[in-house]
Amino acid sequence: MNKLKRVAILKRLQAHIKDPTTELIYQTPFELLIAVILSAQATDVSVNKATKPLYQIANTPQAIFSLGVDKLKTYIRTIGLYNSKAENIIKTCQILIEQHHGEVPEDFNALVALPGVGRKTANVVLNTAFGWPTIAVDTHIFRVCNRTHFAPGKTVEAVEDKLLNVVPDEYKLDCHHWFILHGRYTCIARKPRCGSCVIEDLCEFKEKVYPE
Repeated sequence: MNKLKRVAILKRLQAHIKDPTTELIYQTPFELLIAVILSAQATDVSVNKATKPLYQIANTPQAIFSLGVDKLKTYIRTIGLYNSKAENIIKTCQILIEQHHGEVPEDFNALVALPGVGRKTANVVLNTAFGWPTIAVDTHIFRVCNRTHFAPGKTVEAVEDKLLNVVPDEYKLDCHHWFILHGRYTCIARKPRCGSCVIEDLCEFKEKVYPE
């Protein structure tokens, strides 16, 4: 795929997706961090249902740390892998308190050092909470970039590196959200909705699917 086609795709998505932001509900960088940790192998809807009552009683590192693992589990038990996520969140809160004055660090290496935080989570926090032009690659973005040939790669890191290389700077801030929303609602995993896709004519996927 050439540069002109990539820019055309980005412009189409920009025009089509008017509010390019996460569907996780949060008010602070810390609330976003916890929500993204919980969102691994879970839907944003399920995370929002769990965090709404949680954040009403505990929405700071100290408050959640004070809950302890067992109490935290009662709020997030509807989310997959809640046992390990609860352990990681408590450990993360402790590190934030002891090493970062109770604040979420605006630093990639410091973020990925937190339990339960990988490249994707760190990039989402830096992009969405702090406005960094980072591109977090999740399963939706990995699929869309490979299927369309926009930024193909065999690994998440390879796709991330390719995106950072080929996406012009003016589109990097919102690119992550455009692709994730496109993958979540149009370019879905099992049967992509090619007939209603705004970039269908630009996409290089050879096995396009159309309604009968």
